[in-house]
Amino acid sequence: MSKEERVILVDEHDIERGSAEKLRAHVEGELHRAFSVVVFNRRGEVLLQRRAAEKYHSGGLWSNTCCGHPRPGEDTALAARRRLREEMGLDCDLEWICGFRYRAELRGGLAEHEYDHLFVGRYDGDPHPDPEEVEDWSWVPLDRVRREIADAAERYTPWFRHLLERLPTSPGE
Repeated sequence: MSKEERVILVDEHDIERGSAEKLRAHVEGELHRAFSVVVFNRRGEVLLQRRAAEKYHSGGLWSNTCCGHPRPGEDTALAARRRLREEMGLDCDLEWICGFRYRAELRGGLAEHEYDHLFVGRYDGDPHPDPEEVEDWSWVPLDRVRREIADAAERYTPWFRHLLERLPTSPGE
């Protein structure tokens, strides 16, 4: 993670109030803008990724297709699509579903305190993920994901658990 990477600080209504260095925002638990992308295939399965073990937080946990933060001055929808290409090596149209706030305490004294924008898309094929970001990936039926999170939440990132409540069962719903 680049020390120069910055996130957009926001208030509880997602109104921009400045920016901060990414790691500092996670150490101090500052509310910042983020996005989460969930990609479905034509069978209604979701593309999950297992975060690379070397990630500075939540390494080795399963999560949604990709997530990240828009850069200061960058449109959130464009940032989500950029990050999908960078992280998972795929591109597809994305539809904004909703925005929501959550806070989760992480290991190492870090906190995710985000106003997260949820996007969904559809893609049929295999991703070509960046191995520095993604350790593994799998297409999984959504009902199975929900059962597994209910049984073993610790295997999944905290934001994924939050966004699942807001997720349609397939794109276009």
